[in-house]
Amino acid sequence: MKKPDKHIYLRLGALTLAAVLLGTSAALAAGGDQSDPLITLSYLNQTAIPQIVRQVEDKTAAKQRELEQSFADQINQYKQQAGQNTPSGGSASYTLVSMTSGQVMSFGVGCELLPRVGTVTVKSSTSPALIDLSTGGTVSSGAALTKNHLYMATIADRTLTASGDVKLLVRGSYSVA
Repeated sequence: MKKPDKHIYLRLGALTLAAVLLGTSAALAAGGDQSDPLITLSYLNQTAIPQIVRQVEDKTAAKQRELEQSFADQINQYKQQAGQNTPSGGSASYTLVSMTSGQVMSFGVGCELLPRVGTVTVKSSTSPALIDLSTGGTVSSGAALTKNHLYMATIADRTLTASGDVKLLVRGSYSVA
């Protein structure tokens, strides 16, 4: 019998190796499908994640602009309403108001006042006329206010009438006639 040639084994081995390599590369080239996706780490790091981050940043920036505009609109609306509803003398800080005998002060809901000099009496059609924040009590219509006590109007249509020269610290909307 004749011995097989070494070249045949080499050729057969090379052919088998080529077939295995071609099969493997074909399987890897397919890269998966909808039911069996195949994604590499480099694709995630270089393409997919940066795209997702960019989309999130764009949507976040758009939402932030929308909220800032909405907030600015609400502030402007509030300022317009406050400007329309605040009669003369309205203020965010206390204002010293001087009144003479017989003058009448009208104030809005939430107005605070602190009598400093003189005597004032409160008038109202319903009770309580004012809240005495210093004692936590209420003041009825026709009562004289105590000096250095802080009062608040919690219901509209409250007035003060001055007896002699009066000085008050007032915060909120009011008018003197």
